[in-house]
Amino acid sequence: MAQPRPDETENAPAEHPSLWRDRDYLYWWSGNGLSTLGTTVSLLAFPLLMLHETGSAAQAGTITVLHMLGKLGTLAVGGALADRVSRRAILFLAPLVEALSMGVVALLVFRGDPSALVLDALALAGGLAAGLSSSVSMTVLRRIVPKEQVPNATAQIMGRDMVAQLVGAPLGGLLYSMARWVPFLFDAVSFLFISLSSLLIRRPLGPDRHTDAEHRPGLIADMGDGLRIIKRSDYLRFTIVWGALLNTVAQGFTLLFIVLVAHRGGGPTAVGVASSLAVAGGVVGAVAGPWLMQKLGARRVLLLSAWMFVASFAVVALVPRPWQIGLVMMVGMTSMVPMNVVTESYEVRLVPDAYLGRVAATGQFLFQGVQWIGPLAAGILADAAGVEQAVLILAGAMALLALALHLARRQLRILDTPLAEVQELPAPPSAAQQLPGPARTEDASPPDTVRPDDDLLTHPSKAT
Repeated sequence: MAQPRPDETENAPAEHPSLWRDRDYLYWWSGNGLSTLGTTVSLLAFPLLMLHETGSAAQAGTITVLHMLGKLGTLAVGGALADRVSRRAILFLAPLVEALSMGVVALLVFRGDPSALVLDALALAGGLAAGLSSSVSMTVLRRIVPKEQVPNATAQIMGRDMVAQLVGAPLGGLLYSMARWVPFLFDAVSFLFISLSSLLIRRPLGPDRHTDAEHRPGLIADMGDGLRIIKRSDYLRFTIVWGALLNTVAQGFTLLFIVLVAHRGGGPTAVGVASSLAVAGGVVGAVAGPWLMQKLGARRVLLLSAWMFVASFAVVALVPRPWQIGLVMMVGMTSMVPMNVVTESYEVRLVPDAYLGRVAATGQFLFQGVQWIGPLAAGILADAAGVEQAVLILAGAMALLALALHLARRQLRILDTPLAEVQELPAPPSAAQQLPGPARTEDASPPDTVRPDDDLLTHPSKAT
């Protein structure tokens, strides 16, 4: 049998063990999963509590909006902090603030004297801490998971969150029926698992120290560097804006999905069953996403998934029964998750570790800054034109987003490059100029691994 040449052996891609055998990954994955389950439970219980205490649907909505605004308020600054202070400290302390806020809610409800104003303030405080937790999430993932396994990790995280939503909604109803304070205590305890996991992870989570700390730019400059990274990449500019628009349409359709089931004669049980089918589709998509990327390529997966999502919008407006709506949305969610797997995997691969917190937080800020438009616009459309027509209008909007993927060949050309071959973007000039010497940070890429292009660093070969 012919033996491989030494150079072939040296250049062969390294085989990584399964992520399920990685102790650090399991600590991080399970801690965040338990917290997601707790958050799903409390998201169901909070509106029920406010309706019970105030009888006002507007107040029930206000407490959700305040949590969202709090999270939005700390996302951008949290991304900059994640690239300049201990990520382990953020991962440990921010969930403790969330645990404290939920614990106080549980105590107030247990005592029977919750004030709507105090509950609103606690929801805002929890949202501020949640923004910091979210801003550090992707940077921690980058340190724990090898780049080649990012698609698998992204899919597993999405599948985990789908399962948490699937289990959390009925669990929240069960706990609330036991006692109104129990869901909030459950959520408070769940946040402690993130803090615990941050202490158990052995790998350094960064960020790496500057060689000369006195030349470190300020926090505002750090946030600006994250924007400059995005501006220098056609791919990041396009996918962040495109993803925000997609998220807005999806949020609007989530509302119409529930209204449509009710419009077709389905009660609360039918809504729950249809929602469970949709979430189950998301789990299937999470499992299939990395496999599809390997077999079909990232660009084909993105295009195919987008058009399947469009088709699910159109078909769901035509089927007559609630269970059929659930089955159609199961297909729709199966297609949506691989889109996220593709876009997030290439983002993590492109952005240098020293800037990943800022870039990820900027994207999340944009996503959450516009997502409220979706439900609002969908509700107005449903009242003005009818539920079926509103769904079809959103299907048309999604079709435009799918068409944009075909027109953005230059912006998405990085997807023609295998993920393992993608090189990082260079540091922004402003940051590079402020740091002395050739080795500016421990995270900086060696000069021979980057090209001075002001575009993506990996271009498909003309021969392919």
